[in-house]
Amino acid sequence: MRRFTEGLHGYVVAVLVCLGAVGLFLLVTPRGDVEHIPRRDYSITVANFSRTVPYAVWAPATDPEGWIPNSNRVVDGENGARALHIGYATAEREHAMFMQSDEKPAAEFANRMANSDKAVGTQQVGGETWERRFREDKKQRTLVRVLPDVTLVVTGTADWPELGQLAAALRQRPKPTT
Repeated sequence: MRRFTEGLHGYVVAVLVCLGAVGLFLLVTPRGDVEHIPRRDYSITVANFSRTVPYAVWAPATDPEGWIPNSNRVVDGENGARALHIGYATAEREHAMFMQSDEKPAAEFANRMANSDKAVGTQQVGGETWERRFREDKKQRTLVRVLPDVTLVVTGTADWPELGQLAAALRQRPKPTT
């Protein structure tokens, strides 16, 4: 018995026993092959945000097919401006986010959210023109639409057609009465 606990032979036996234990553990541990992306309902965040800003809020009327809303928040910005953020995992499992704010100047908000101040063209979405921006080092594409009372930004690693799907889903919601 002493032969199994001493020298190189003992070391090899100990390593094989450990590898066998790890292999057995991996064999009996349940694994899910199903992707799990947490779903976050943004309806309450949008409703609360709508009550705190002086303009009619934009939000997706419906989520694009196969998309999972996975984050939402309200951010207090400069000069009392507030911003709404709604994040998604797209059908292609890329990231997309919709943001809006009445921050002035609008260009500063758009530049910060796009991580770029350079337009690379335009894109028609539902009959409206959105400005395209692209930041190559982050592979971040952004659509920007500046309206008189609010700036809308759709951004992420999703491709242009997917970002267009999210922009097309946006609808202005009536301002709640108090």
